[in-house]
Amino acid sequence: MTRASQATAQPPEHRPGVADDPAVSAADAWKGVAAAAVVVLCWSGFNIVSRFGSTGAFTPYDMAALRYAVSATLALPFFIRDIPVAHYPRYFTLALFGGLGYALFAYSGFALAPSTHAGVFVNGGIPFWTAVLLALTTGLQRSRKVVVSLVLTTTGLVLISAESLFAPLEPGQWLGDVLFLCAAASWAIFGLLVRRWQPGARNAVVGIAGMSAAIYLPIYVLWLPKTIQSAGWGDLVLQGVYQGMVAALLAAGMYAYATARLGASRASMALALVPAVSAIGAYALLDEPISLLAGVGILVVSVGAGLGAWAPRRNTPV
Repeated sequence: MTRASQATAQPPEHRPGVADDPAVSAADAWKGVAAAAVVVLCWSGFNIVSRFGSTGAFTPYDMAALRYAVSATLALPFFIRDIPVAHYPRYFTLALFGGLGYALFAYSGFALAPSTHAGVFVNGGIPFWTAVLLALTTGLQRSRKVVVSLVLTTTGLVLISAESLFAPLEPGQWLGDVLFLCAAASWAIFGLLVRRWQPGARNAVVGIAGMSAAIYLPIYVLWLPKTIQSAGWGDLVLQGVYQGMVAALLAAGMYAYATARLGASRASMALALVPAVSAIGAYALLDEPISLLAGVGILVVSVGAGLGAWAPRRNTPV
């Protein structure tokens, strides 16, 4: 059997991603960039919608339940049909990090800290943790361009959120920031596992939704505190659609696709743009002013994210 036919014969779960190939086409790279842009748009709304829900009629446990009840309902037929039983342990692991770990840490953080803090500690933390984990697990040294990109994006995120970050702390706000960092670490691990296992974007979101619901919903119904019964229909629809469809299915699927095309490090760098896009959207749609510091931060984080996205790719899967 020729090398070409051996590569073709490999199952999708084990074939190397196109981003490992130094000769990957420009078309595939742009597809990855487009997928990352969709993720940025989805997550720009996620911070606001989640903060609104976590400080309103829902507990963090309610938010997670809505996320996985809706997404699993839509994904269950595909989960049963497409996910081999032998691969269940792999999707169980993906669900622990990209599903339950990320969601529960993030929703709990939103109950304690403002959404602007999530912009720094989640969206800035994901590329940071991705770089750290890659260095620890592969020994691969980050290029100078990637290091400069991380410094620029972190600086830009701090500038965008400076007014909130340096305001007097509310009780428990520091714990919310820690939870945001834990959410970022969980998502970074998820991205690296997707990059390594190459399950495909659809299988990734279907597997996470199905496994997360199977693990979490019985625990939620039997033991966890809940206030969902007092929520209005408008709140239920908003959170159910955004958390269960936009965040759990669309954003997660596009992130898995971008990771396969660009690599985990480059895909994660795009998430640093989320607070900048949120600020610009609030200015355009809600007439909320952008301060001088925030404007400088938007410029700096955009340069940093762009630099990281176009950092030279190596043969090592990153």
